Amino acid sequence: MHIKLSEINAKEIMPGYHGKLIHTLNMSLAFWEVEKDAVVPEHSHMNEQVLQVLEGQFEFTLNGMTKVYVPGDLVVIGPDVPHSGKALTACKLMDIFSPSREEYK
Repeated sequence: MHIKLSEINAKEIMPGYHGKLIHTLNMSLAFWEVEKDAVVPEHSHMNEQVLQVLEGQFEFTLNGMTKVYVPGDLVVIGPDVPHSGKALTACKLMDIFSPSREEYK
């Protein structure tokens, strides 16, 4: 499979979160452009998730602990672990989910 991100249309999955989504048999990848002050409310899901900050500053709360992440930082989120986030600046993020996020298809 060969993919060009420039050829994928972004979808606004939640207010302020515009994602280019790629799905494989066992994973979903999301490349987000996030508006400043956009919030992801606390939630959990059965998918394991890895979040990487590509640009900007992203405040992320994992299991009740809050930290600010910057480019190059990654967070590993286990299945069913509560988490939330807020873009302190405009951000670019990448998420990897396993298994695939069916609701994003």
